[in-house]
Amino acid sequence: MTTRIVIMTVLLVGFLSSSANAAWPIYHEPEFNGQILDIDTKEPIEGAVVVVEYKKESMGMGAGHESSVIKVRETLTDKDGKFHIPSYTTTLLLPFTWQDHSIFIIYKPGYASIQLALNDYFTGKDMSEQVGSWPDQDLRMLKYRLRCPGIVELPKLQTREQRLRARRIYIVDYNSKELPLLYKSLGEEGKALGVE
Repeated sequence: MTTRIVIMTVLLVGFLSSSANAAWPIYHEPEFNGQILDIDTKEPIEGAVVVVEYKKESMGMGAGHESSVIKVRETLTDKDGKFHIPSYTTTLLLPFTWQDHSIFIIYKPGYASIQLALNDYFTGKDMSEQVGSWPDQDLRMLKYRLRCPGIVELPKLQTREQRLRARRIYIVDYNSKELPLLYKSLGEEGKALGVE
């Protein structure tokens, strides 16, 4: 019996030490600061909605992992296109659960929206510049740019069809009470486009 306990303890310690986040029961993300600009004019985009999904990962059935959202927060960019989201800390109570990358959603009517993990850009850890395109085949020709520190440049949409497609943001399990700024913005764009 003692040998079995020792073996299980060694295996558990080995598993936990293989992932630094897995061994720590505290979930913490620092504050996020950024700026949203028009990719062509470099002018600030005021009133863009910035949503952050704080995510955790848990051991799933079999060899897989399961990701889930702990909390969501949202804010609007100011007249300079800047935003601030305060730090967030909570406890991960379930065993074999660890912190996952946060996902950011940036939406402004008339612009191509994005949904990316931008933690390192908005904390100043990633100083690289990247140009990306949308996974949506019809919007693939539109490029966004990430610049340091924390600058995201979005392209304007040219057609009604592009605006309708960009309005379709893939958010699951949220409602207008959890994300009132985003849903208000989506609703205003829907009215402007003549859709519900």
